[in-house]
Amino acid sequence: MEKIKVGAVSYLNTKPLLYGVKRSGILDKIDLIEQYPSSIATMLLADKIDVGLVPVAIIPQLKEAYIVTDICIGANDAVASVCLFSEVPIEQVEKVLLDYQSKTSINLFKILMKEYWKKEVLIEDAKPGYQKEIKGTTAGVVIGDRAFEQRAISPYSYDLAAAWKAYTGLPFVFAAWVANKPLPDDFIAEFNAANQYGLSNLAEVIAENPYPFYDLKRYYTQDISYQLTEDKKKGLALFLQKLKGV
Repeated sequence: MEKIKVGAVSYLNTKPLLYGVKRSGILDKIDLIEQYPSSIATMLLADKIDVGLVPVAIIPQLKEAYIVTDICIGANDAVASVCLFSEVPIEQVEKVLLDYQSKTSINLFKILMKEYWKKEVLIEDAKPGYQKEIKGTTAGVVIGDRAFEQRAISPYSYDLAAAWKAYTGLPFVFAAWVANKPLPDDFIAEFNAANQYGLSNLAEVIAENPYPFYDLKRYYTQDISYQLTEDKKKGLALFLQKLKGV
């Protein structure tokens, strides 16, 4: 049988999910590719992979889209690793650099800036190393592991998931396991179980990934919320609706 091509994000937030996938029999049935979110999204759109842990902002661009697990990268409030960073309060920000590794977070920022903070700024797509340009009245959206490092540098940080919750009252979904074609039911069940296995063994995941910039136990148990609940589905539907106006 031809292996199912699976794309996963290579950030700390996916380590619990990949812990389970790599330790289950399902690893023999898949080709696993690890990259950053926008790269995985491009692969899924180009049909180079069959299923990926992708930014949810790409769902409307897919000809077919199937969320295949009960697991997501979500947050009920502040997520800690998706923030707008600056040297000045947001009221004084004039330009914002958008993380090149992101698709969902930069669109979330655009929605929040327009509807929640109600402020017009110059927006620029960033390039690798752009964090050095976050100074003066130039701010930056930084996601993933690099956001933890930026927290120690920038005096001001605005958590985008917390802002979304304050604005809408709903949790936010950053990424989900999305397939661009129907997959076998037995594979989906096994893949879901593999993801859950990792979430049930967080102590081992943390021990395997020593990290000096942030408390991973807090990150995995308080900041990220992995279960794709009904409230998260409502938050996702609202985000996709608002995305049409971006």
